[in-house]
Amino acid sequence: MAEEIRLSDKTRKLVIAMQIGEETETIIYRKIARWVKDEHNKNVLLRISAEEKRHADIWKKYTNTVVKPSRMKILFFTLLARILGFTFALKLMERGEADASELYGQLASEIPEAKKIALDEDRHEQELIALLDEERLQYVGSMVLGLSDALVELSGTLAGLTFAMQNTRLIALSGLITGISATLSMASSEYLSSRSEGGSNALKSGLYTGVVYLATVAFLVLPYLLLPNESFMVALAIMLGTVVIIILAFTYYISVAKDVPFFKRFAEMAIISLSVAGLSFVIGIIVKATLGIEI
Repeated sequence: MAEEIRLSDKTRKLVIAMQIGEETETIIYRKIARWVKDEHNKNVLLRISAEEKRHADIWKKYTNTVVKPSRMKILFFTLLARILGFTFALKLMERGEADASELYGQLASEIPEAKKIALDEDRHEQELIALLDEERLQYVGSMVLGLSDALVELSGTLAGLTFAMQNTRLIALSGLITGISATLSMASSEYLSSRSEGGSNALKSGLYTGVVYLATVAFLVLPYLLLPNESFMVALAIMLGTVVIIILAFTYYISVAKDVPFFKRFAEMAIISLSVAGLSFVIGIIVKATLGIEI
């Protein structure tokens, strides 16, 4: 019987930690399943929740201890699922189980059921991949289009205007006008493109493109709105830093939710955006010097 196995203090602490993790994830899956509308997704989440509970009960046989789930982890991942989608939140959580699976294999000599639990954990990840029918992930292409175009176009525009105008308020005004106009243009172009390809949700594609574009515009123009008129170079530096942060965050989100390589996509977007911004800054210097216009 499992109760007759005597575990070392080190192994017992490890098993208790795993028991807490399984109890915690049982609740996380169950809570998220409550507000997931798709019945297939809901059923899979509830089944995984039941399996996590069964794993926790197995560990309990060895520890003879009642543990409390991590309320902070429950709050964090359920909130993350609400904000960024359940696919991203659960895949991020499952990434942490990869190391746990290796530990289960190491414990198999003492605890025979550990190997079975490890196999269950591997299956969890595969089942979660099948959950990628979340609406927001169906429009990743539209989101990437809006983000990449906004980063390249507006960062270049703002960089060029920075030296040409040398006044944060004028730069912000020009950037906002350009950005809002480009948002409407990109959203309508994506709508028409999706319609021409026979897409059934052309309007949503256009909206996702427009919302992501407009949000990017707001973040990039913000430094010029907040800083004094003469701090245009500081605003430029903050804007370029914002570009890198946005690319980093969005690329990480896509890499987790869609299981795509992170570093290659991040490097590609960052190099293109910063190169265009640098080239535009040089063009701003040349144009101002050539035309001799002082603002």
